[in-house]
Amino acid sequence: MKILISDALSEKGKEVLTSAEAFDVDDRKGISAEDLVACIGEYDGLIVRSQTKVTSELIEKAGKLKVIGRAGVGVDNVDIDAATKNGIVVLNTPDVNTISTAEHTFSMLLALSRNIPQAVASVKAGKWERSHFVGTEVRGKTLGVVGMGRIGTEVVQRALGFQMRVIAFDPFMSSERAAKLKVEMADVDRIFQESDYITVHTPLTPETKGIIGKEAFAKMKSGVSIINCARGGIVDEAALEEALKSGKVAGAALDVYEEEPPKRTSLLEMDNVICTPHLGASTKEAQLNVAIDVANSVVDALSGKTIRNAVNMPSMDNETLRQIQPYLFLSEKLGSLVAQLLEGTVEEVCLNYSGKIAEINTDPITVGILKGLLGHVLQMNVNLVNAHLIAKERGIKIVESKTSNVEEFSDLLTIQIKTTSRTFTIAGTLLGKKNEPRIVKIDDNFVDAIPSGYLLVVTNVDRPGIIGSLGTVLGEGSINIAGMTVGRKEMGKHAITVVNVDSVVSKDVLEKLRALPDIVNCKMVEL
Repeated sequence: MKILISDALSEKGKEVLTSAEAFDVDDRKGISAEDLVACIGEYDGLIVRSQTKVTSELIEKAGKLKVIGRAGVGVDNVDIDAATKNGIVVLNTPDVNTISTAEHTFSMLLALSRNIPQAVASVKAGKWERSHFVGTEVRGKTLGVVGMGRIGTEVVQRALGFQMRVIAFDPFMSSERAAKLKVEMADVDRIFQESDYITVHTPLTPETKGIIGKEAFAKMKSGVSIINCARGGIVDEAALEEALKSGKVAGAALDVYEEEPPKRTSLLEMDNVICTPHLGASTKEAQLNVAIDVANSVVDALSGKTIRNAVNMPSMDNETLRQIQPYLFLSEKLGSLVAQLLEGTVEEVCLNYSGKIAEINTDPITVGILKGLLGHVLQMNVNLVNAHLIAKERGIKIVESKTSNVEEFSDLLTIQIKTTSRTFTIAGTLLGKKNEPRIVKIDDNFVDAIPSGYLLVVTNVDRPGIIGSLGTVLGEGSINIAGMTVGRKEMGKHAITVVNVDSVVSKDVLEKLRALPDIVNCKMVEL
């Protein structure tokens, strides 16, 4: 088998790969995107850092690829959905960068407080401007932390050591855990309003993109300092520049940028902005450990041993993976769909496996459902180890049942969600020799919809003309329909219409749809 290394990797990591006699290893650091697409079909494994973009186009060309190893934590440069759909395991190294990134974050905070880079530049220029660089003590100041994962938690420990007050936002943090860490939990608005320093430690997702933006800055106290050592794009750089110019933000420390290398030279030329070139994980210890860790994980996965640190599936042996692979994509998409349709607070999740699926280990499939359901809202890694614990911490009861009886389909995965508002049911299956995923039931209505891309889920009164009205409004909004399915339990009552569309449906078009006669509800879902 062949493994390709497309980004810089420590020699110790390469030694792990080359010492395994079953593999041929090609080190092609800095390979162009075009050349990578041209040659990727030869390889069983690919190891990247942050430079290589593993796109859906690349994955489609990777006919033999089984494993993608990301030497680092963030996997936003890898198309996870495309990899999962094509049966490719994506591995990362979630622990080895934690201390390095946390230390760099706090170093940036202290540098901001004492104007260290500016003072260094001044002295080296032959000046002695002590009065220009009067700093601020961090003791007694309030640090707002958005995201309390591994890195955020380590940053908190350092802040407490400097006798700072810490308030934090994380939708997954229980009050007991917060009390143990000696932090106050708060919503993001309160963090914006009360913090002297704000640091972000979340992945870059549609929900977190630009979360520190114009509206957020308007809520902050004057003189706040912003630190971003997480992902470029979480802080809106144009809005940050304006906030710095107005004085609302006293200073910013950036290690990551919307575009890397960064192009917003006007922001970077400001005296109250500290910049480093994505150094969060750049310590000797982290570089060595991340290379060894990802190399060992890739070797184990390709050798048929345990899969560790997979971001798109739970850890498992290859035989279990072979059995459940077709269901993993379906399960996560169903969970995400439910999360976007629900109303009220989730109290209980009931899962029923019927048919052949009931005969295999369904624990990873359950995790896939919970990952889609909880991960859509919480934006954190939900896996085999923590899925049930996360649900328990949020007071969600998980009930699983299995039956070998075959009803409408040879295999059926049914999810029933009980919320404070109502009970919601959705079911999915795999069709044909290619195991194509399908949504086949919503509540008591049979449908046939593809769980991918953009969907409109419409509840309507079952009367003539509804489909035509929907199509007219979508057409006027330049929204192309890719597919449509209608299900009803009883003629003349309520029906469910699921429309696959080629692009996002705007709020204006959604409002027009909801205003149509006999439309009970209409929701946009992105999978």
